[in-house]
Amino acid sequence: MIACESEHGNTGFGSRSDGRIGIVVLTHNRRDEVLRTLGHLSCGNDIPITVVDNASSDGTADAVRARYPDVRIVRLAGNQGAAGRNAGVLACRTRYVAFCDDDTWWDVASLEHAAAALDRHPSLAVVTARVLVGDDAREDPASSRMAASPFRNTLGVEGREVLGFMAGACMFRRTAFLAAGGYEPRLAIGREERLLAIDLLAAGWRMAYLPAAVVHHRPSRVRDRRARQRLLLRNGLWCAWLRRPLPSALRESFALCREGHRNGTLTAGVLAALRGLPWIVRARRVVEPGIDAVLRRLDVFDSEPVPEYRSAVAPTPRNP
Repeated sequence: MIACESEHGNTGFGSRSDGRIGIVVLTHNRRDEVLRTLGHLSCGNDIPITVVDNASSDGTADAVRARYPDVRIVRLAGNQGAAGRNAGVLACRTRYVAFCDDDTWWDVASLEHAAAALDRHPSLAVVTARVLVGDDAREDPASSRMAASPFRNTLGVEGREVLGFMAGACMFRRTAFLAAGGYEPRLAIGREERLLAIDLLAAGWRMAYLPAAVVHHRPSRVRDRRARQRLLLRNGLWCAWLRRPLPSALRESFALCREGHRNGTLTAGVLAALRGLPWIVRARRVVEPGIDAVLRRLDVFDSEPVPEYRSAVAPTPRNP
């Protein structure tokens, strides 16, 4: 059970909202960044905002309460990593939940665009916006890759059907998120979307990328890139062995280990993964062959070079 404290401001926020959309912002020891993000989100926006404070020690919660009294604050007793978003979803009772990190924020008009896609397509669990990085608004490589998705757009969404999402730039159907169990707390941060995406696919849900919806990203300088790379390797290995049949799990593990060898995190990442072996054995739940076939197709696609950055001008929605 997640131990948390929920603090409610007055009812000014959301007083004109239709109740479909809520925003959840996850933060940990990035007081200045989250205040900047809230400034962007609250400008011209009456959608209710919930900040999940992952046990910050820098006064984040007090600063948010003082500057944005209408924002709900959920304070966690310990740092839950990506799984802190689970507490945000429980606190946010709206039909759809738009996620931000403390260094990302949605264009206000894009929130309605994403919600409209979920309205039109009941089988969609989650949609991901186009992420523009930095002051020069460069397209994030993950957005470029989603735009080149190999999966057919059988739903006819105004974008692409994909298998996956970006945790800090997506909007979820709340019922789908809760039914799938949200984020696994043991993963902390790094590839945390992978396991949830596989479980959504196995449950029959669909996912989409919406290039006409925009999220801005100003990467925080408060980060440990080396530790993040170790977690990416560990979590990738865990996800492979939690859900993939033996041949696919082995192939994915070899690919992940090659990546770890290139960036110098192979030994630390593999040792960290091995420490979770008893849990993996207990929690392993292999997907059906048809689901694994889709994942194998994604494996091949992910092994290809990342598309180059594109122009920051938002494309016209299309049905490929």
